[in-house]
Amino acid sequence: MKRLATTLFILFIVFSALGCHKETEQVRVKKVISEIQTAAEEKDLRKILKHLSKTYSDPQGFNHENIKGLLLGYFFRYPRISVYINNLDISVDNTSARVVFRALLTSGKKTGSMADVIPQSLGTYSFDISLKKESDDWMVTSVKWTQVEMIESSKDGDS
Repeated sequence: MKRLATTLFILFIVFSALGCHKETEQVRVKKVISEIQTAAEEKDLRKILKHLSKTYSDPQGFNHENIKGLLLGYFFRYPRISVYINNLDISVDNTSARVVFRALLTSGKKTGSMADVIPQSLGTYSFDISLKKESDDWMVTSVKWTQVEMIESSKDGDS
């Protein structure tokens, strides 16, 4: 009986140690981006703003309140919003992080295929997001975004 109890106790300790791995900061930042993506698709402004720092300020001249208004405008204008993210690059340095990616924003039904939604596209954007750790949470402090061409035209003028 002692042998069984000891074996069970050892197994409990081993499985507890395996289950208690600490999440990396890079994974935590990626979760923030995923939660913002999901909240945008659900048109849930509160969930997006939960990840936006009160000190938010970006190169386009927007602050926390301006972003709130911008998002509300998109939510009212488009009945459905889908976000497709690719080329996600996350770098973390102590209490700051940077996330760079491209995203296709559409007003169509999310199908899993970009080919199905291009006619209903809101546009393809390049995002450069800065985050800072505030009270152990990653908060977005700035976003730089630019619209990019879906199909790059040739520079030399050839058709």
